[in-house]
Amino acid sequence: MSNLSITVDGLKLPNPFVIGSGPPGTNANVITKAFDEGWGAVICKTVSLDASKVVNVHPRYARLRTAGSNEIIGWENIELISDRPFSIWLDEFKRIKDKYPERVLLASIMEEYRKEAWIEIIERCQEAGVDAFECNFSCPHGLPERRMGSAMGENPEILEEVCRWVMSAAKIPVWAKMTPNVTHIEEPSRAALRAGCQGISAINTIRSVIGVNLDTLRPEPSVEGYTTPGGYSCKAVMPVALRMCMEIAKLIRDEFPGRSLSGIGGIESGGDAAQFILLGCDTVQVCTYVMKTGYRCVHAMLDELAAFMERHKFRTLAEVKGHSLQYFTTHHDLVRRQAEARERAKIAAGVQAESQPIKSDQEWHGDDFVKQTDSLARG
Repeated sequence: MSNLSITVDGLKLPNPFVIGSGPPGTNANVITKAFDEGWGAVICKTVSLDASKVVNVHPRYARLRTAGSNEIIGWENIELISDRPFSIWLDEFKRIKDKYPERVLLASIMEEYRKEAWIEIIERCQEAGVDAFECNFSCPHGLPERRMGSAMGENPEILEEVCRWVMSAAKIPVWAKMTPNVTHIEEPSRAALRAGCQGISAINTIRSVIGVNLDTLRPEPSVEGYTTPGGYSCKAVMPVALRMCMEIAKLIRDEFPGRSLSGIGGIESGGDAAQFILLGCDTVQVCTYVMKTGYRCVHAMLDELAAFMERHKFRTLAEVKGHSLQYFTTHHDLVRRQAEARERAKIAAGVQAESQPIKSDQEWHGDDFVKQTDSLARG
């Protein structure tokens, strides 16, 4: 029987499925609902010391659907961090931990570029009893004028400085949440780890414009006829998230062994979670999928992950973690490996050219373009 429990940075989770910071963790009512349904941990919606400047609009979501099945595959939000007073959050942190002392509650925090603000929010949340922190250096919209979120996380120098402030006051684990809106995600990740953070969370949403309504000619989501770029999530971002988690996992393996990684981006099944863990993640976070289907989705994901582990005879998540990292290499090495494989196989002479994949751009032609494309794909 596979064991889905895991210990990460000293935190004992019954399973690796974590409610990601956002609406599914927006108050004590929904956080306790998540615990009751069996989620491994919950990260609250991002809090700050002063919520008075946080004013949301409606509508603040827009969704991308497939043409055939009308399935939601992309989700944009222009929602801000929590608009609830910090004092209420502190009371709720205490109540949640009193009721669920053995469950893991992380406080997602975001502040301005001021040392005293970061120190204060760390110290007060710790006093309220949270188990760990996730520092939001990655919100792609809202409050950039206060140098918060991705305005901070896109600058490794500032990020490292702020992480050092945080680590000077933190007595519990700290994860730094990365923005994908950078060229090389290893750089801000390295800065956070160099400053002493125990873990990385990746990725937050991708800065986006989800589309333009062809009837009204207005971009979505439309608020009084206008909009602003938002954060893109859901199934469509998973390939980007997998790539970035792979890069961070390799960074941790090579430069910061023992640090942790929490993977985020389009996870909707136990199989999706398995892919993130195979690429080096310790835990996986789910947010948008809970908004699509509800908190009970964790039951199916747990069963699917356990079935995957049974099928491959993995007994623990530690055996799964990072297993597939070994299969990444350079394009130059792929060319070498394929040439050696063909030589070993001694491909028979005289096989008709049209039954073989094309080998150079010169061989493309328009008559059976789709067939040629198919020959170069897997799945």
